[in-house]
Amino acid sequence: MSSSKEKLTVQILEREATAFARQESHHDERSIFGVDNGKTIGTYFERKFQKYLREKYSFAEGSSAKGIDFPGLHVDMKTTSIKQPQSSCPFKDARQKIFGLGYSVLRFVYRKTDDRSSRTARLNTLHTIFIEKRRSADYQMTIKVLETVKNHGNEDDIAALLLDRNLLVDDTEAHKIAKEILKHPPEVGYFTISNAYQWRLQYRRVIDKAGEIEGIKRL
Repeated sequence: MSSSKEKLTVQILEREATAFARQESHHDERSIFGVDNGKTIGTYFERKFQKYLREKYSFAEGSSAKGIDFPGLHVDMKTTSIKQPQSSCPFKDARQKIFGLGYSVLRFVYRKTDDRSSRTARLNTLHTIFIEKRRSADYQMTIKVLETVKNHGNEDDIAALLLDRNLLVDDTEAHKIAKEILKHPPEVGYFTISNAYQWRLQYRRVIDKAGEIEGIKRL
């Protein structure tokens, strides 16, 4: 019964992610042989990891309504190929680009190889990275905002910057966010977040900086 299982924590999730990635890197899988669709591969990997966790731990599972994979831990999980380390995530508020997504991200980056003789595929996990929510904003946006604050920029300066960088807000909202920035300057984020109906997250900087920047762990 789930009540007898240990409760999943972020620390356990990080540890188990490392173990699972190592295990999966040596596993030959028939179901994804010849499959190039990144979404299909990511779904396979993530469902298998959640099943792996369910056997030992109790945790609240995500859904499309909750939006992230581990809502009780405020952690989402993303799996992508090294060929194109990017993904989409729900757009909630333009502030996410400045103050972060509002949750942490567990990131698996794999290289897939197919063995034609055995008709199996292997996902070699090259990077397992945990990005804390405080580092989940857009790099260029946070850098520019913090430079403006450091150079004694006022509310008008910051609002103008936000509008110039197409933050998808009107003038009133830009000033509201500018006041918030002056009271609580953001930390530097390390995603590249492209504007869209869904945020497009790009991870090359995260991969490069993992283990070097506080809040971005290489597991």
